[in-house]
Amino acid sequence: MRYFVTGASGWIGSAVVPELLGAGHQVVGLARSDESAAALVAAGAEARPGSLDDLDVLGGVAAESDGVIHLAFKHELAFSGDFEAAATADRAAVDTIGDALAGTDKPFVIASGCLGISPGHLATEEDGQALIESPLPSQSGPSMRHATALATVALASRGVRSSVLRLPPTVHGDGDNGFMAHIVDLAKATGVSGYTDDGANRWPAVHRSDAARLFRLAAEGAPAGSTLHGVAEEGVTGLEIATAIGAHLGLPVEPVEADHFFWLGGFLSLDSPVSSAVTRRLLQWDPTGPGLLDDLGKEYYYRDTAAG
Repeated sequence: MRYFVTGASGWIGSAVVPELLGAGHQVVGLARSDESAAALVAAGAEARPGSLDDLDVLGGVAAESDGVIHLAFKHELAFSGDFEAAATADRAAVDTIGDALAGTDKPFVIASGCLGISPGHLATEEDGQALIESPLPSQSGPSMRHATALATVALASRGVRSSVLRLPPTVHGDGDNGFMAHIVDLAKATGVSGYTDDGANRWPAVHRSDAARLFRLAAEGAPAGSTLHGVAEEGVTGLEIATAIGAHLGLPVEPVEADHFFWLGGFLSLDSPVSSAVTRRLLQWDPTGPGLLDDLGKEYYYRDTAAG
């Protein structure tokens, strides 16, 4: 099979590409820069220049491929304060690819998120499936990405073997530049490894290698209209995370206010356990990578350049 992968040189994509190649598939990766293109070619994939704004490229490569895995998102734009523009570009890309694949029964897998689906309760693949009746322009914030996920699921009715793979907020491993890296850097800067509330808030996680394998399995065999959970650990507590970081850095572990973590505080205050039981049974997915606390015991999370 020949798969088109957007975000192919990103944190997750750079693991998905060798996973696909190792399983005997061919890969065409979307490359925003010469550096990204070179990395894809070095990995054994074909590079196709373009970005999420190049809708003609997205539609054309999708049409000539046997399936699509969509991982790209304008994170820089979203984190700079214009989440709406990033989500709008993502929706346009998904609609374009969906149109190209309509009536082919080809697989189309997109990455989504599972944080906050059912706060305080163990979220399952069935949660968060309520339809949003209003059109995209009236949506705002995270609900825009939720609407895009629902639109992807709905492509099953148009002859696309579509699936949404919800990822936890932390996809960890050597090179992770996400939430955990920022929490480590904050602990270094403040001299305390903090946790919010009583530390019981649960934070789901998965190792990057396990997430990559699940994307391959979804492309190969997920039923049309599937919602999947790429979660290896249902919920590691905030206290456990803070204790692991404090132990490695030799810092006190203490409760702190949510604003201690700045923009991240609202996320860390959520209690968001997530189950992947249905996904594991459906695709015979058995996570084997290190757990989050094991990874937080490794030196690579504490390099000075960890969070950039």
